[in-house]
Amino acid sequence: MAVREILKMGDKRLLRHAQPVTAFDTDALHLLVSDLIDTMRAANGAGLAAPQIGVDLQVVIFGSGASNPRYPDRPVVPQTVLINPVIIPIETAMESDWEGCLSVPGLRGMVPRFGHIRYTGFNQYGDPIDRTVQGFHARVVQHECDHLWGTLYPMRMTDLTQLGFTDVLFPDIAAAEDD
Repeated sequence: MAVREILKMGDKRLLRHAQPVTAFDTDALHLLVSDLIDTMRAANGAGLAAPQIGVDLQVVIFGSGASNPRYPDRPVVPQTVLINPVIIPIETAMESDWEGCLSVPGLRGMVPRFGHIRYTGFNQYGDPIDRTVQGFHARVVQHECDHLWGTLYPMRMTDLTQLGFTDVLFPDIAAAEDD
């Protein structure tokens, strides 16, 4: 139960393909999940993947409420621990929207993502998860799972003129992040 250092873009560990979790409901896995939650909350994130704290496992957490200063106008996403995820697009249409990342601090970019997906996987106890989601929830899941495959959101961008500093693009959000 600790706030861990978040790796930043340029660190080669962020480019690895994470390994599947093979043992559930272990002390080590519960400690990792606890550290991910503490770290995400301390940074006001909407999600965090194990590779972002240097752990080479297919574990992501996500969840965001109306009080999150980085995403003040976004719908609530329930707090979820997702292990060994699989993402299946329901529709192939892509939707572009602004994204930020705790590993790419201070920047936002316009990123295309599937707007409607099904995701499966397991929680930390080994219980199966199977959800169909759309909009912001779908975007957050895809963003976090990208970290498991060594992909950061700028790598998904199709127009780098749509990449900029948060304090320039969204001064109100940047001010809230600094509080």
